[in-house]
Amino acid sequence: MTDQPEPDDDAPKAVPTIDASVPHSARIWNYLLGGKDNYQADRDAGDRVAAVFPGMVQLTRHSRAFIGRVVRHLAEEEGIRQFLDIGTGLPTFDNTHEVAQRIAPESRIVYVDNDPLVLVHAHALLTSTPEGACDYVHADVRDPELILEEAARTLDFDKPVGLMLMGILGLVPDFDQARSVTARLLDALAPGSFLGLNDGSTTDPAYVEAISRHNRGNGVTPYTPRTPEQITRFFDGLDLLEPGVVTCSRWRPGVLPFGLPDPVACHGGLARKALPTAPA
Repeated sequence: MTDQPEPDDDAPKAVPTIDASVPHSARIWNYLLGGKDNYQADRDAGDRVAAVFPGMVQLTRHSRAFIGRVVRHLAEEEGIRQFLDIGTGLPTFDNTHEVAQRIAPESRIVYVDNDPLVLVHAHALLTSTPEGACDYVHADVRDPELILEEAARTLDFDKPVGLMLMGILGLVPDFDQARSVTARLLDALAPGSFLGLNDGSTTDPAYVEAISRHNRGNGVTPYTPRTPEQITRFFDGLDLLEPGVVTCSRWRPGVLPFGLPDPVACHGGLARKALPTAPA
């Protein structure tokens, strides 16, 4: 891959209009995590979900912790120095670049989201180490060609990349389309790349009911929980790392003095794109 031109930081960036009256998944998630970057419509939507499913806050926290453990493993154990984080949400604690660059300051990260509020905060807060790089792409997960084109300004797709699809494919209701998007993104990545993925699962009826009611709310983007078996299908053709696709609270939680945490209705895993087989 030829050297890509550095992003022009001085180029004017169009900021889409923010509609504070319509709840958005990134801002609802921010509210459930205890953040302040949300509007009343987002808080109301989050409260409605939590009223039906009180475990929602716990789910968001375990999902967030899962992301950190995945990035830490990739940077520390697998030597990954490039990350493509799609559906990053609003900046919060231990963002992908912070975890990766603490371990390897030269890491390069591209964040992708389609919420204009995320765009504003990302440019202000997602700042890189001098040795590494951070960039932000305003795009929808359903447009992998645009994502790949824009991300190539910062990432070298001839080298392994950690692709992060955390809590985002549930926003693509058609399962075949979600799988197609994932496959297209993976196809562009070099062998030795990784897919880290999680999404809400159908393992808790109260969660499923809460999301169903949320989807019927006025103006919200529908979210589709999937079975653990469906979530596992996103890793087809890849080499799943232990312990496979499991509830996020129990994916490599480390040494815990009081046993494993309770399961949550969010499943995920981490898998490697295989290296080419050497000729015999």
